[in-house]
Amino acid sequence: MSSFGRALGVLRTGSQLLRRNPQSFMTRKASGGPHIEPQYRQYPQLTTKQKFESEFISGVMWFWILWHCWHDPDAVLGHFPWPDASSWTDEELGIPHDDEE
Repeated sequence: MSSFGRALGVLRTGSQLLRRNPQSFMTRKASGGPHIEPQYRQYPQLTTKQKFESEFISGVMWFWILWHCWHDPDAVLGHFPWPDASSWTDEELGIPHDDEE
């Protein structure tokens, strides 16, 4: 097919679209299922299944966090000895001598 034939086909298709009602091919149809109407400044409507699932997932998450904080605290606090701050000198802490002003 030549480039002229392709161009003619494109023009034919475009002219068919223009002859139709412009709203007929711009209308979008959903699947036909139930649709939730948008609500301005209102909480979304949740089903009991959604509420149960969210609370269950939250419970599992907090169990996981607290279980590992209890059984593996080094992962949270670090696995090195904490330094003894009482053994530090004033010079190490950056505290000037009493006679300096």
